[in-house]
Amino acid sequence: MSNTSDRNEGAAEELGGRIKKGLGQLLGDEQMEAEGRAKELRGKVQKEEAKAEERAKGALEEAAGAIKNRVGKLVDNEQMAAEGKAKELKGENRQKANQ
Repeated sequence: MSNTSDRNEGAAEELGGRIKKGLGQLLGDEQMEAEGRAKELRGKVQKEEAKAEERAKGALEEAAGAIKNRVGKLVDNEQMAAEGKAKELKGENRQKANQ
């Protein structure tokens, strides 16, 4: 399953849990309320796991880009340095987008 679908599935689970929790509160059904709360928490966890995975991928991408950038500068290869810098920035952006 893709990261986006994991995040979307988590958001849907969280929303479904909120609705069930609210209905349980409205109806005075403690069991339904507790089930809704559990479902909501499962959804939050799923979303956070997906975001953490993307942050880790971003950190690796940033590090690999930084290395390529530095090696490119060291061997005086402007294209390699530019590609490395682009990859480094892409990794940084991936991390920021998943905070």
